[in-house]
Amino acid sequence: MPDVETTSPDNPLVSQITKVLDGVNDPEIRRPITDLGMVKRIDIVDGSRAEIEILLTVAGCPMKDTLRRDVTAAAVTVPGIESVDITLGVMSDEQRTALRDSLKGGQTDREIPFAKPDSLTKVIAIASGKGGVGKSSVTVNLAMALAAQGQSVGVLDADIYGHSVPAMLGIADARPTSVEDMIMPVPTAPDSDGRTNLKVMSIGMLKPRRDQVVAWRGPILDRALHQMLADVYWGDLDFLLLDLPPGTGDVAISVGQKLPNAEVIVVTTPQQAAAEVAERAGTMASMVNQRVIGVVENMSFLQVSCPDCGKQHRYDVFGSGGGQEVAETLSTQLGYDVDLLAQVPLDPQLRAGGDLGKPIVGTAPAEPSSEALTGLAQKLIKRGRGLAGRQLNLQPAGR
Repeated sequence: MPDVETTSPDNPLVSQITKVLDGVNDPEIRRPITDLGMVKRIDIVDGSRAEIEILLTVAGCPMKDTLRRDVTAAAVTVPGIESVDITLGVMSDEQRTALRDSLKGGQTDREIPFAKPDSLTKVIAIASGKGGVGKSSVTVNLAMALAAQGQSVGVLDADIYGHSVPAMLGIADARPTSVEDMIMPVPTAPDSDGRTNLKVMSIGMLKPRRDQVVAWRGPILDRALHQMLADVYWGDLDFLLLDLPPGTGDVAISVGQKLPNAEVIVVTTPQQAAAEVAERAGTMASMVNQRVIGVVENMSFLQVSCPDCGKQHRYDVFGSGGGQEVAETLSTQLGYDVDLLAQVPLDPQLRAGGDLGKPIVGTAPAEPSSEALTGLAQKLIKRGRGLAGRQLNLQPAGR
């Protein structure tokens, strides 16, 4: 831990404040600010007032108010401290370089941490054969459901052209912070317990304007994807969810090459036309050596209360059986069991939540669609991470 400046070295309150600040994490990096060299100075004035200087990574740090609040709340818990004055400074270029090197563990090349065989992060790509099946809605609600159960979750909006994840999470206007050549993903708002277990990265956050069109071809798409995987400091994640563009194009191929250990969930709707196209997305995953772990049938049915009899009636608006058909077909084609993991009802609140940036699993957890997505999250948590189908990069001894 870097030394903290003080004009009160013999005052025991300085060491006590330093100790409680060990429990304050930077909201973006999620590591103690004392370890990151962000606590520059602690002074005790008039016996009971603490003056603390905190160094921000960059002048426009979007989480500076959160940091100020957390430091103040921690410092006032020290017996004898009656007031706290916080001064916010900015790291020098040398300090930012040291911070970057510390976070990267001395690695200077652009490695993708999730591609390493010893990575403990479960990487799940959410794919669909065609657009309009609610793939992004499933992704953001699944991410929130995982985070609500204590999992540390990252969401990479890999749909370069149709990036919609930030808007669905209510952070469309947020911008990531850069530390030298390292990018910090944008954290979502903390939950009721003050936890921020979900962070997001999207090409939409890097554009100068929200209405700017991305018109890139294959090689540039590949470089953009690599940057968002290698240059972003994701930290220790339990899950990384990738919202893939629909179809079997350049991004799907690049994800397979860069993240060979990623697993795939295929999203479809009940009708036959969507099911047939969804099967191609699953087959594409197998072509790049990724394992399909299951199918999610979105917009499965509409359930309404009858005003006359008071009973619940179910309507198969888009037909039925498509998700099960995709699961069975992929099981046959791929040679292993592909389960139908969830059937998510058609729910106007789910759509409205996406438009408002307030996913339904957070605003209405008792709704059937929320329960289906929460159940999906629980299945993924229970799965663990086995070695079946993973590339371990092992070589025979003696080579």
